[in-house]
Amino acid sequence: MKVAFESLSDEARIWVYQSNRAFTQKDRELISERLDAFVEGWKRHGQDLKASYKVLHDHFIVLGVEESYNPVSGCAIDASVHTIQELEKLLHVNLTNKMNVSFKDGDAINIVSLADFQKYASQQKITGDTIVFNNMVATKIDMETKWEVKAKESWHQRYL
Repeated sequence: MKVAFESLSDEARIWVYQSNRAFTQKDRELISERLDAFVEGWKRHGQDLKASYKVLHDHFIVLGVEESYNPVSGCAIDASVHTIQELEKLLHVNLTNKMNVSFKDGDAINIVSLADFQKYASQQKITGDTIVFNNMVATKIDMETKWEVKAKESWHQRYL
C-alpha cells in the first residue's frame, strides 16, 4: 500500500538508486506512473507492504518500506529491483551501477566512475569538504542525516 514518503518512520528501510543522468520531466512522469503502481501493489507473501518512493535532485530514486508494518522479504526485494531494471530499460539510464559516485559541484550534481572520483581526489578537485551522496544508507533517518554529507564524513574519505 502506498503511503506518503514523509509518513514512513525513521527506521523505515530504504534503497537509493542513482541515475547516470538527470531525469527529464517526461522521465519523472514515467517514474511516477510505474512506481505508483508498483508501490501500491507491493506485497510480501501476499501481505501488503507499507511503502513509498521519492525522486530527489532529478538523479535519485529512493524506495522505502515500513518494516514495522510487515518485514520485506527477499522475493519482495527482488520485485523492486526488477521494477527498477524495467525503468532502466524504458528510460535508457543506469540506476544500478554501484561503481558510480555522485557529488556536488556548486548546485550541479556530478556522476562519475569510482576511478574518476579517485583521480579527482588525488588532483584535489574533490576534497574532504566536497558534498557527496552516500547511497549506502539503509534507513530513512540515515538518508536524512548521512546521505548528503561531506566526503570526509562518509565512506568516500578513503579516497581522499
